[in-house]
Amino acid sequence: MNSYLLFKSLHLIAVISWMAGLLYLPRIFVYHTENHNKKETTDIFKTMERKLFYYIMTPAMVLSWLFGLVLIHEIGFQQLASLWLQLKLVLVILLTAYHFYLGFLLNGFKLDQNRKTSKFYRYINEIPTLFLILIVFIVVFKPI
Repeated sequence: MNSYLLFKSLHLIAVISWMAGLLYLPRIFVYHTENHNKKETTDIFKTMERKLFYYIMTPAMVLSWLFGLVLIHEIGFQQLASLWLQLKLVLVILLTAYHFYLGFLLNGFKLDQNRKTSKFYRYINEIPTLFLILIVFIVVFKPI
């Protein structure tokens, strides 16, 4: 079996899982914000948010990084000199920072201290989509 293709497949599966969470968690924040005065509903959202972040998103992020680094090892660390790979890594680092920012926002919901509007969460929900588009085009076309 080709180990590169195995790790590439595992990387893609992890990235898809991570992206699903990055896209869904802010959407839950929208509904949580819009129902802030309904205790039973917000308790359900808190459970959903916590499980999504800690049981799906964070492990998927770690696996994305792990398999991504294995892929860099497979193609050779000299490829880190490639501008396309450097740019991809910068975007993935920014996406990771976004992930942890969502964790910070999650903590505010957990403590019933959310200060953001549902409109704010609708806007930040677009961030991972933009990063995804850029990363896919950079990896597929390797333009630089």
